Amino acid sequence: MLSLQPLTDDDRELIELARRTVDANTDGADGVHTMGAAVRGVDGRMYAGINLYHFTGGPCAELVALGHARASGARELTTIVAVGNEGRGVCGPCGRDRQVLLDYHPEIRVILPGPDGPGSVPIIDLLPGAYRWSP
Repeated sequence: MLSLQPLTDDDRELIELARRTVDANTDGADGVHTMGAAVRGVDGRMYAGINLYHFTGGPCAELVALGHARASGARELTTIVAVGNEGRGVCGPCGRDRQVLLDYHPEIRVILPGPDGPGSVPIIDLLPGAYRWSP
């Protein structure tokens, strides 16, 4: 069982950016699984992303947010969150996203849903004993 750390005001601000992003860009309630994500750099700047749903497995919102941060010059990131459309709230990252986060940002915290509301964990807690690739 994961031990979620309580959210900070910065975490709540990051969740709100992801929520606003998915609400403004959702594909709607027609069965498309739209996700928004937001990531925070060590300097406090935030970067958002939206997934590109495609039957071949288009990029997840978390990966788009990571790309947005990188394209904007952010190399060190502290926290990431994904939020589902249609009010689904905070969602945990898929396995591929977990591996990418661990490989590129091994110190990042991930905001997850929990039984008593969202909290955060270090990425390594989501992939204990994982293979580590070095970019």
